[in-house]
Amino acid sequence: MIFFSDSNLQTFPPSDAKGKISGGSGPPRDADDTFSKSTVGSDDSQPSGWFGWFSVASYKPYFDVDTSDVLERIKDSLFPFRGSFNEKTSSNPDLYGPFWICTTLIFVAASIGTFVTYVAHKLKKEQWNYDINLVTWSAGLFYGYVTIVPLGLYVILKYFSAPSGLIQLLCLYGYSLFVFIPALCLSIVPLDIFRWVVAGVAGLMSATFVALNLRAHIKSAGERWFLIVAAIFLLQLALAVVLKIYLFTVSV
Repeated sequence: MIFFSDSNLQTFPPSDAKGKISGGSGPPRDADDTFSKSTVGSDDSQPSGWFGWFSVASYKPYFDVDTSDVLERIKDSLFPFRGSFNEKTSSNPDLYGPFWICTTLIFVAASIGTFVTYVAHKLKKEQWNYDINLVTWSAGLFYGYVTIVPLGLYVILKYFSAPSGLIQLLCLYGYSLFVFIPALCLSIVPLDIFRWVVAGVAGLMSATFVALNLRAHIKSAGERWFLIVAAIFLLQLALAVVLKIYLFTVSV
């Protein structure tokens, strides 16, 4: 009978992730251990290797946050000039808040747009038909943005030898979108200049929040760190412009 020592068994999430790729065949590892939380004491058996990425149990630690934690992180996102969000969440980044923020944005965008167009048609005594495209477009925009952009930035930072945890980036970008929830609610005011101001302020707050929290880390990327931060800032502003054009346009 052959016995295997525990040190030869690889489990997911890895317990010794340090941001470097080892010689084994395990999954990529994050620089800030965001895929390396201890699951000691858990009764759930987790699959090893790449199968762990597709296991729900592997992501449970990132949804294990209290309401007070989520509210505190939302509060930090509304004060972008502090730049302390990454520092506070580095040991416990979550996906719970980002998921519900995006879901709430989709609901708010669809409900406000639907309600205003319904009232407009009723006042004009015209037939009203529900537009499902507003929901699908909003879902694609918010879920897509908060997934693809952090993933792209994750790859870029790896390339410039300034790796950051993927979960940490997803967490940061997710909370950066919270400011657009009240902005969307204010878009019901039928003044285009007011809507531009609201979208602009929300975009600046969101862009500043992301850029300042990543600036200190990205400085290690060398002389091009400023270009990366500027691109992050401008991309977040571009999101605000897209929201203004496509979602902040309801009218009665």
